[in-house]
Amino acid sequence: MATSADRQPDEREQDIDGFFTTARVAGRDEAVELTEDSYRSFLLPLEDPKLAGVRGMTYEEFAQDRYQAPFLRELLSYWDELYREPYVGITTDGVRIDGLYRLPDEPTSASVAGEAAVRAARGVLDTLTSGERDAVCHAIDDPHWRAWSNPEFVVYRVGLRLEVASEATVAAVHGLMAASLSPEGYARVTEAMALNGYLGELVDLPTVMNDRSYWFALYGDPDPVEPWGWQLFGHHVAVNFVSVGGRHVIAPVFLGAEPALTDDADVARTPLFEARERLALELAGSLSAEQRSKAVVYASVLDPSMPEGRVHPADERHVAGAFRDNRVIPYEGMRVSELDERQRGLLRRIVADALLLLAEPQHALALAEYDEHIDDTWLSWYGATDGSQPFYFRVHSPVLITEFDDHAGVWLSNTLPARFHVHTTLRHPHGNDYGKALIAQWRDGRRCKAGE
Repeated sequence: MATSADRQPDEREQDIDGFFTTARVAGRDEAVELTEDSYRSFLLPLEDPKLAGVRGMTYEEFAQDRYQAPFLRELLSYWDELYREPYVGITTDGVRIDGLYRLPDEPTSASVAGEAAVRAARGVLDTLTSGERDAVCHAIDDPHWRAWSNPEFVVYRVGLRLEVASEATVAAVHGLMAASLSPEGYARVTEAMALNGYLGELVDLPTVMNDRSYWFALYGDPDPVEPWGWQLFGHHVAVNFVSVGGRHVIAPVFLGAEPALTDDADVARTPLFEARERLALELAGSLSAEQRSKAVVYASVLDPSMPEGRVHPADERHVAGAFRDNRVIPYEGMRVSELDERQRGLLRRIVADALLLLAEPQHALALAEYDEHIDDTWLSWYGATDGSQPFYFRVHSPVLITEFDDHAGVWLSNTLPARFHVHTTLRHPHGNDYGKALIAQWRDGRRCKAGE
């Protein structure tokens, strides 16, 4: 493996806007090697203009400063166009398939499993001023659901920013997350938030990145059966929780970290996605030559054979991130039905980890939907399968997309992807992000009962 000292200046590493370089998207014939260095080897000097130039700014001042970059203005304009499109959902060919998601015939106490979350949501409301309630509370169909984003700068302001909320409100929001998610899922989300705070400390920008750099909003009236939900989003964390008719939905989910691990005793030292990475490499390493020839779409995460635009300076390889609610994402790679039983078991554990935020029995219900469509599920992999390179992979079925992508640095100086900057996504294609397909089904059922 290469070290940072081995690397020489590269003509492909041209600056884009002070935060991104062309190296993160430029195809290269040579392999993208993993570095043996710690993420600490890529810390910028605190006096570096990139850091010193924004030190002391509030999050709003930082956003206004970032808006001056032509590249970012162009990106924000494009994102705004996508945000204003009527919602359809992710599809493989532009045609949505209906009827893929089902509510229970009659919600039972076992399927609802949401009374504690309802109480916690009402507890959040009790901590808010009237003005804060106006900012936080939205109708269940409010288009602001789709305004979430994951950069460290503000794109849309939806709800209440936790870093300006009262201690009582912050505690209540965490209580709501803990009541809505599995214990393991809540731990993962809060660890990603803590890692954002850790990054802010590493680069001495605590007013730009901290463990409260997140917007919180409520949608609908909290109820064990009627549709309602909550949203939390900010740097490297976006969770959209919906409860409807006895089912919970957590998509879209975006979780990431830079760095994805720490040597600080106050923050977990295990890499945030260590289990998923380990399972993925075990699966990839088990592929036969024939299986690899189908599953490995590109030999490298910067394979020069990729079509123009496949790697984006902001998203790099992941395709299901912010503002991609209506993206057409064709299947690629190999059908999962071509894996053997052990391999399918490994893949199912990867999917289970991607769904980790769901509490039981909701987690089991979502896995059952995945199982139902296993013959139309695809695995695609970019990079070496032996763990010697950064990698990207996607699991894609009619009811689920989950991605894992190693990224180049933004606040760290590595210009090529590395294991210590990771982005992950989770989506429900064909219209069930934000629980929309289930909400429509719930309303159809209500109209039928009313004889309409």
